[in-house]
Amino acid sequence: MHELVGALRSYAWGSRTALAQLCGRPVPSAHPEAELWFGAHPADPAQVRINGHSRSLLEVVSADPQHELGTVAGEFGGRLPFLLKILAAEEPLSLQAHPSIEQARAGFARENHAGVAIDSPMRNYRDENHKPELVVALDRFEALAGFRDPHRTVRLLRGLDVPELNQYAELLAAQPDSAGLRTLFTTWIALPQANIKALLPKVLDGCVRYLSDRETGSDSAPREFTAEIKTALELAEAYPGDAGVLAALLLNRITLEPGEGLFLDAGNLHAYLRGVGVEIMANSDNVLRGGLTPKHVDVPELLRVLDFEPLDVPTIEPEPDNGGFRYDTPAPEFALRRYELPPGADPIPVLANGPGIALCTQGTVRLFQGDDKLLVECGHAAWISAADGEIRAQAVNGPAQLFCAAVGED
Repeated sequence: MHELVGALRSYAWGSRTALAQLCGRPVPSAHPEAELWFGAHPADPAQVRINGHSRSLLEVVSADPQHELGTVAGEFGGRLPFLLKILAAEEPLSLQAHPSIEQARAGFARENHAGVAIDSPMRNYRDENHKPELVVALDRFEALAGFRDPHRTVRLLRGLDVPELNQYAELLAAQPDSAGLRTLFTTWIALPQANIKALLPKVLDGCVRYLSDRETGSDSAPREFTAEIKTALELAEAYPGDAGVLAALLLNRITLEPGEGLFLDAGNLHAYLRGVGVEIMANSDNVLRGGLTPKHVDVPELLRVLDFEPLDVPTIEPEPDNGGFRYDTPAPEFALRRYELPPGADPIPVLANGPGIALCTQGTVRLFQGDDKLLVECGHAAWISAADGEIRAQAVNGPAQLFCAAVGED
């Protein structure tokens, strides 16, 4: 086992305080800090500290995949199949979805054939992998995820009492299924800018009335969609004139409390709104954006990958498991467990064998592998190779929290 130093990514939606505070650095940071990557993705691999020297995890794995990955090396082409992150969103991320593995392979090949540079801002597919992902909240974490039951969406649209929305509400009421959602979403996302400019202010006025009626007592009925309406207004302020604000009205509004998880498979439209969380995904950086961003938006390609089936809120409650908590997902590339380590307790097993990554998100943890010990402070991690044996963990000087990422289990 070796110390693993995450690669810090700076995006405009990141926080100047969350990651710096978590890692014990001065606050505020010089730039918004959005993500810490602990993985071997070519775009930004983490660094492994070995005998006082640093090497990228990508180099370490590529040099001897059998030693580092063991039996899963052949299954995943000699690559670490997952990417672990800490994500800190101060502002909303883009409205986005990820492709299936078949769509990713086809799209990657198509863009290569077309000569689109791998680092081009117009590129949709930066690798040929899919990107199922799980985020676990470290603090209150808010998101939009998956298309809401169409019947509830019809109630929301009618509840805004905007005459210009009537035709869209009736369209969905006449076909309250995935086909109706596809038609409505496609209509909105493809509206000419002049039409959006005319429609959106009326919708936002309806949102304001929806909230103010309740606050002034002129409408005593329960307001079912208060959170959704507030989110639409916040998005409109951040991204004025963006069709993604309309599309956001079709999605589930989700709040995760610390320790709760959210799993998103291929084709699920989503946008993280705010919060700090541990995120694990298949080792990919493929994103199809649909709005709420100044970055490249490719509506035809997004429509090709989207899954319009209404989605129950896809939250995951962790299951107790051998002294920790297990987050079950169908993804074969990764498995994630969380350990709450009390002060003064004996070391407990946290990883039976690698490849794996142990990430400390609270306090300080001491890891044991045979006679070897490694101190892991908050915001730092350890790389566990397949050649390492069982890893045990113990809190140091107070309670600690540890996340352990491994390859998915059969």
